[in-house]
Amino acid sequence: MQIFGATRQATEIESSKVFAKELMQKYNIPCAKSTSFSDYNKAKEYIKRQKPPIVVKADGLAAGKGVIVADSIPQALDALSDMMEAKAFGAAGDRVVIEEHLSGKEMSVFAFTDGHTVIPMVSACDYKPVFDGDRGPNTGGMGSYSPPQFMTPVLAKTVRETIMEPAVSAMHDEGRTYRGVLYGGLMITNNEPKVLEFNARFGDPEAQVTLPLLKTDLVDIMLAVIDNKLDQIEVEWSEDACVGVVMASAGYPGSYKTGLPITGLDNLDKDILVFHAGTKVGSEGQVLTSGGRVLTVVAVGKTIAEARDKVYANIPRIHFEGCHYRKDIALIK
Repeated sequence: MQIFGATRQATEIESSKVFAKELMQKYNIPCAKSTSFSDYNKAKEYIKRQKPPIVVKADGLAAGKGVIVADSIPQALDALSDMMEAKAFGAAGDRVVIEEHLSGKEMSVFAFTDGHTVIPMVSACDYKPVFDGDRGPNTGGMGSYSPPQFMTPVLAKTVRETIMEPAVSAMHDEGRTYRGVLYGGLMITNNEPKVLEFNARFGDPEAQVTLPLLKTDLVDIMLAVIDNKLDQIEVEWSEDACVGVVMASAGYPGSYKTGLPITGLDNLDKDILVFHAGTKVGSEGQVLTSGGRVLTVVAVGKTIAEARDKVYANIPRIHFEGCHYRKDIALIK
């Protein structure tokens, strides 16, 4: 059986923020300064000595919601209590990472790798907060676009040489050879990239705006990764732009209704892509909501502005009760 993707040991670069931080510090991969804790009282005392804003992260996987950027000490302590005492994220909060807050431009970078060769993908920017203007709680992602206008060839080279290639090399040296797609969530601070987190997969909703730009057959790339022959394949990308907007259930990322009928999916322009995330088929064949992030509506254009206009022209044709989506995805100033 041929399997594309990282092994369980290798995916710890995502499933444990403590492991990822220790790896980056050991191999001098640029990232935010941080300290990890498994003792609640020690973590609490540490937070009291910090200067806000403070970033509090659950160690394990938390559906994209285990990172809190606290603007005050009380808010940071509340986040810590939710994670370590109330177990809001279950065992994912048994350990926490407390790190400095980085400011700048955030973006997501990706690479195919067979553990030795590293081939960068197009990068993307995603929008985590639920409301326009980056307000409200973080979500799994409310939209994305590719490529970021600030991803220059010089910055791309720096990211590849100081982050992505060293991370793959480090995992190999640690006996956890990484094969598959490596995702780096970065903050660009004073033109210098620093890692916020690694993911061991295609990102969501970033995959929905990067893969439509891939010209090379994805299966060929996957087979090259599996066979350790990635150096023998040329990966080509379109020079177009792509924008995706998530249509979410009312109340998300909190509680929300499911089983609501979705209409209008047959009334979209032919070149519009719709990725189903939280949907199911009803007893009579109708499409119903079944999750918080329901659909991602995607368009490709010659420019970000053109792709964005296409998406927002089509979204109003889709309807389900309480539908919510951000209006400012890819609104570049």
